[in-house]
Amino acid sequence: MEVTNNTNTTTASTTPAGANPNSTLGKDDFLKLLLVQLKYQDPTEPMDSDKILSQTSQLAALEASTNTNKALEDLTASLGNSLQFSTISAIGKIADTGSNAVTVEEGSETEFQLYFSNDVSSGTINILDVEGNTVDSIALNGSDKGVHNFTWDGKVNGESVEDGLYYVTANYNDTSGNTHETRVGTYPIESVRFEEGKALVKLGSSYVPMDSINEISEG
Repeated sequence: MEVTNNTNTTTASTTPAGANPNSTLGKDDFLKLLLVQLKYQDPTEPMDSDKILSQTSQLAALEASTNTNKALEDLTASLGNSLQFSTISAIGKIADTGSNAVTVEEGSETEFQLYFSNDVSSGTINILDVEGNTVDSIALNGSDKGVHNFTWDGKVNGESVEDGLYYVTANYNDTSGNTHETRVGTYPIESVRFEEGKALVKLGSSYVPMDSINEISEG
């Protein structure tokens, strides 16, 4: 009669039970080691009391350090939440990115946005080069206050300007005859959104990081 041996094979875990995967010792591990050391000490040659006190002090210091780190983590999280809420309170205020530059590619039109805090009756948009010279102007007609889109053809006397940064400012009169100035880079904060814990604010039609804003003022 044929006999068949059935063998059950069990795959053992590659990580021993109780192993520390991070190879770090916490305060509980430290205390366990101290107790084991006391348990298996030679009764005829007990551990030096000074050494016990030293290890106990180290344990107390480790626990204090752990508690301090936890408190700092909680404080950091709390401050982060507070900063997020303070960002929301900036909605409706005026943000200044600190730059009125636009990037121009030779032979291409350049789009930009300007914010007018008052209704516009008339005015002029000025395009300046890096040396501050006015290279072109665009007439402003009557329009409502708010953010408006504009396009510059990138030409002077029919010739395309070179690639580079150009700066956009505007002078205008409101419907009461008062004079105002504005420029690219100054817009009201319309909304705030958060991506991976980072605050982004809506300026014009774009969202920019909060840390890219130089100044926030009342609208």
